Amino acid sequence: MNRLDEAQLLRHAGKLADLLVDTVNGGASVGFLAPLRHAEALAWWEGRAGDVAAGRVAVWAAHDGERLLGTVSLAFPDKANSRHRAELVKLMVHPDARGRGLGRGLLAAAEGAAAAAGVTLLHLDTETGSPAERLYRSAGWTAIGAIPDYAAGPGGVLRPTTIYYKRLPATAPTR
Repeated sequence: MNRLDEAQLLRHAGKLADLLVDTVNGGASVGFLAPLRHAEALAWWEGRAGDVAAGRVAVWAAHDGERLLGTVSLAFPDKANSRHRAELVKLMVHPDARGRGLGRGLLAAAEGAAAAAGVTLLHLDTETGSPAERLYRSAGWTAIGAIPDYAAGPGGVLRPTTIYYKRLPATAPTR
């Protein structure tokens, strides 16, 4: 797993788009409706480059040779009163690579980098009842509740979303 800088994100944008398309069209709820077109996914990833360059978003990718198997991101708030926290977003593992611990590895990489940056609180939202919930609970995340009809799943049907948080050990802030 490696953290992508702006140039790497742009260089791998096509593969990131392929992963996003496969993830959404495979039924995972990560903010897009199916069928997701490659051009839309590519534009979304390319649109993240400025946030990566500015330090507002950090992106990690897991590769198996030439193939991109998974990704996760952290979104950092820009307000002074919230610099101690970050949001875990877009944890995706290619459908062919699931069940091998890749999601757990991506999650651990993001958590470790967040702690090293002085982040002491992470939060996320995920579709209630999704396989991702098992991962988050087993990794020590705490569910605080579900919001009904929060977002449409890939098929367009409104689904509940569960909000999670995780406290990280305090370290000296580096961001």
